Amino acid sequence: MPVTVMLRPNESPEQLLKRFRKQVAKSGILSAVRRKRWYVSPSELRRMQKKKAIRRMRRRMRKAQERHKGR
Repeated sequence: MPVTVMLRPNESPEQLLKRFRKQVAKSGILSAVRRKRWYVSPSELRRMQKKKAIRRMRRRMRKAQERHKGR
């Protein structure tokens, strides 16, 4: 569904544009376009997701260790 914003009474163009950008960001349209910019094969997608999960896990482990060091 396309994002639409209506000009409110006494609203400046800057405020209208700011509301539009917020709605676009919230809807996830730009992230979907960026993601589909190039074709990624299913096997490559799985490999990328696995690497991302490993990085996320390592970051969580580091944060957990930092929290426990202060005790």
